Parts: sequence; structure tokens; C-alpha cells
Amino acid sequence: MKQIQHTELVIIGGGPAGLSAALSAKENGIGQITIIEREQEPGGILNQCIHNGFGLHTFKEELTGPEYALRYIAGVLKYDITILTDTMAVSVTKDKLITAVNKRDGLITIQAKAVILAMGCRERPRGALNIPGFRPAGIYSAGTAQRLINREGLMPGKEVVILGSGDIGLIMARRMTLEGAAVKLVAELMPYSGGLKRNIVQCLEDFQIPLRLSHTVTEIHGRERVEGVTIARVNREGRVIEGTEEYITCDTLLLSVGLIPENELSFEMGIELDSVTNGPVVNQKLETGLGGVFACGNVLHVHDLVDYVSQEAALAGKNAAGYLQGPSNEKLTEGESGNEIGIRPGKGVRYTVPHKIMYKDMEDKVIIRFRTDNIYEKCKLAMYFDDSLIQSADKLMVTPGEMESCVLKRELLNKYPETREIEFRIEVE
Repeated sequence: MKQIQHTELVIIGGGPAGLSAALSAKENGIGQITIIEREQEPGGILNQCIHNGFGLHTFKEELTGPEYALRYIAGVLKYDITILTDTMAVSVTKDKLITAVNKRDGLITIQAKAVILAMGCRERPRGALNIPGFRPAGIYSAGTAQRLINREGLMPGKEVVILGSGDIGLIMARRMTLEGAAVKLVAELMPYSGGLKRNIVQCLEDFQIPLRLSHTVTEIHGRERVEGVTIARVNREGRVIEGTEEYITCDTLLLSVGLIPENELSFEMGIELDSVTNGPVVNQKLETGLGGVFACGNVLHVHDLVDYVSQEAALAGKNAAGYLQGPSNEKLTEGESGNEIGIRPGKGVRYTVPHKIMYKDMEDKVIIRFRTDNIYEKCKLAMYFDDSLIQSADKLMVTPGEMESCVLKRELLNKYPETREIEFRIEVE
């Protein structure tokens, strides 16, 4: 058996989250850092996102995905950070023993003192949708089609229907159009789009591509190749309304029906996962229930902007450094005032991240991110401490496609030392 390698910090995933976390950990004093990345080069999904719109928050300028990734790759390469590319992490134990494999070194075993999970997410496949029909060519996830066009130089098809209005689906509607395809329509099961408003405008409205809300694909036609699809309107429960079926000819169906955090390793480690986000349950340090194991980026919850991924990952890297550099703070005994404060989603809110605050270890402020469960106009974002309204903010509109955030300051919590639970609600006048 090969000798076990020892290092201070292992980061699983070399996308925007992993790179940002590595830079932050290094800048906060960690000497030995290893990034494990399954692709042939770091950068993650950004390497195939050649459209602009990245970096407005982080770099105050508009960049393409590869340009954004290169900023972080260049930063990592300035330091003595080990990047194992084309390497798959196959297991991580509770004791932070990582087993990985690649064709250069074979089986690799690394003993870490801390681990940051930054594996990103994957697209939900056709098999999860139960759409009747055969298995013809011409059915792709939107991300696969994006890779084919932008990196492989291959065109998936000429007449396209897109199911799902997530950001990748919207962006691919524009991309396919620019490459000469006829995008017939984008069908969305929900009564609202799952993408950013700017993408709806720039990718659909600017190109006069119809968006059919409350519609879904009910059947795929064709044996060897997709010949067409049947779409139909659905009711509030998502059930097809009979008599609304419509046949659309096409040779390609793109699926943009949601993203799933890559948490197989997290599950095998015994980390508690949130049933809504499918990501780890974390405290304000982005630390999971296993001490010294942190999570950030799309493996924690699916983000809308990569700038927020980088910001969140930098916090994980900083806190991992803090974990490694000092003795762990002893937790207060159960029932002692000021230790754990739960954060929960209330009416109109689907989830919150983080899920709890360890008050004793809290810094001056914590950014709490969340998504709503529907579109709400002229509403209030309200924060309650143990059912007492503490503060609220007016919102002209909130949508599920755009992540919301709230800055919680420690000085506010200091005024309510007996608080045990914080709840966020959307209140409509």
C-alpha cells in the first residue's frame, strides 16, 4: 500500500468555490493546501460559460466565465498550493482521510486536518422527470449542450425546445439562436421563471423567444432522433390540464430542470443534509456537524451569481484557517445562554443558509442567504426572534430565481441574549 500523505487542508473541487477557498485559506496563514479536481483543469463550470456577466460584484467589471476563473487560477498559482487535476475523490472518512484516484498516481490517500467540500452541483436528468416516450437522440441537459457548443465546437441540433427556465436554459436559448438554431419556445412548469430577470430579458425577450409558464413536456416523439414534443398547460398542482396539449416539431430537447448539489461524499461521511437544499447543514462559519469539515458554493446550496459563491467560499477558507490555527473553542453546555441559535425559514421562505449560529463564536456580522417560494410583490422581509418581530424591510418584488440576503449584526443579538430561534418570513400587505 502507498504511504499516506499528510496535509493541513484538503479542498475537494477546483471550481470557483474551491479556488476562492484555497486563496482565502492561504492568505490567512495555512501552509499546506491540496485541491482535488476531477476535470483536466481547474475552473469548474466557468470554463464553458463564455458569455459575460460574471465578476460585477467581485471585480467591479464584466467578465466571461473563463476570464473570471483565470483571475482565481492565477492567484492560486502564485502560491505553493497543490492542485491534483483529473483526480476523483472517492471517499472521505469522518477522520478526514481522503481516498482519491487518477491515472498518473493510481490510488492516493491523504490525511487532512481540515476539509472544505466544494464539489459543486450537477443537472437533474431526464430520468427524474418521467416523460413518456422512447430514448431517441437529441435529448441533452442544457449544460451538456453548452459544453458541446462552447468547448467541443459541436452543434446539438437545429430546431430546439427547452424545458425549464433556469439560468442555463435561458442562456442556451440565446446561444443556440446565435449559432443559427431555431428555438421554438421555453416551457416552464412553474408559474414563474427560475432564472434571473436579466437573463429573461437578454436571452428570451431580446430574441423574441416565447416563454410558456405553467407548461411542461408531456411526451417526446421519435425513435432514432427527436421529431417533436407535446407540451401542455398545468394547473397549480402541476397536473396537466386536458385539452391544452400542443405538438411542437423539433429535433432537439434541452433540459434545464434544476441542479442537484454533489453531496454523495457528504452523505457517506454522515453529515446532516438539508431536505430542501440537499446541501449540508452548517453554522455561521459554514462548518458542518463534523468539526473541521466545511462546505461552500453550489454543494451547499445552488447560487445564482458566481460572485456570491466566491464570497461564501472565502469565508469557508478563512474559518478553516481559524480552525487549524487555534484550539477549538469549547462549546457551552446544553441549556447555557448564548450558544446555539437556530435559523429557520418561515412563511414564503424556502430555506436559509446558514442553518444556525454559534453565538459564542459569532463575528460582528453574519450574511444569511435564502430563497423565496414564490413571487411576491410589495412585500416585507421580516425577521423574528422567538416570534417577536425585530425588523423588516420593504421589497418591491422577490422571486425564487434570485437569492435574497440579510446581514445579521452581533450587536443586535446582544440586545436579545435569550434568543433561541431566528425566523425569516415574507409578509404581504
